[in-house]
Amino acid sequence: MNPADAFDPLRPRLLRIAYRMLGIVAEAEDVVQEAYLRWHQTDRDAVRDAEAVLVRTVTRLCLDVLKSARVRREEYVGTWLPEPIIETVEGDDLTLTLMMALERLSPLERAAFLLHDVFGMDFEQVAKAIERDPAACRQLASRARAHVQEARPRFPVTEARGHELASAFYAASRSGDTHALQALLAQDVVFYADGGGKTKAVLNPIFGQEKIVRMLEAFVRRAGVNASQLVHEGTIDGLPAFVTLEPDGTLQTTALGIEDGRIVALYVTRNPDKLKGIRRAVVEESS
Repeated sequence: MNPADAFDPLRPRLLRIAYRMLGIVAEAEDVVQEAYLRWHQTDRDAVRDAEAVLVRTVTRLCLDVLKSARVRREEYVGTWLPEPIIETVEGDDLTLTLMMALERLSPLERAAFLLHDVFGMDFEQVAKAIERDPAACRQLASRARAHVQEARPRFPVTEARGHELASAFYAASRSGDTHALQALLAQDVVFYADGGGKTKAVLNPIFGQEKIVRMLEAFVRRAGVNASQLVHEGTIDGLPAFVTLEPDGTLQTTALGIEDGRIVALYVTRNPDKLKGIRRAVVEESS
């Protein structure tokens, strides 16, 4: 059996599992490539279920990566956000907001939840993947589910309404329209920015409508009205979002968490290391 014949059709699923586990595309791609190399060395004729074996391999490799990732993220400059990707996967409602909730879980809790609740594996399969018994996997997934449920919007908006709000926010934030911003932002809205120490960004989350409106107004005063260039509108990690080229030449993504018709969270990524995929996607879109 040619190893690629069984592996290549599963590659997109394996990449999605690894990305959901790790939040970084390059790390996910490295894990999947390592799984492919190990697949080459496997006695494939003795394998009854290639997908089960490969999911186990990818999951265990991700768990190894997460051990060192936790140390790196403790040393990370400012807020850490998952790498933004432009994707729409039918039936997958794991948004950036929920991925942030997963960050607060242990690696095993995250693995159990993702494999069972997101990727539809039964607990017998999950148990083999993370080397725990099925009862323990149920408990891990249950704890993770409780955290994720808290992060799910109670009053989600339609996709069309979400993109409408994203467009309105872009216009208001770049023009400094205070009244429009106040109408769009919830009172307890939170602003997160990830620059990774590579480019200018606020280091800590900013809480509250008043503080965020003042910050956006100050940005307009410094940069000028409509100084940024809108280069893409759409969905990033399941949230309504847009991509801009900012006055300082930085590519930036802004994704919106929305509940009950108001923006409750703003996720801004400016770290150039996390925007290589977005840059490629935007270039392909414009060509």
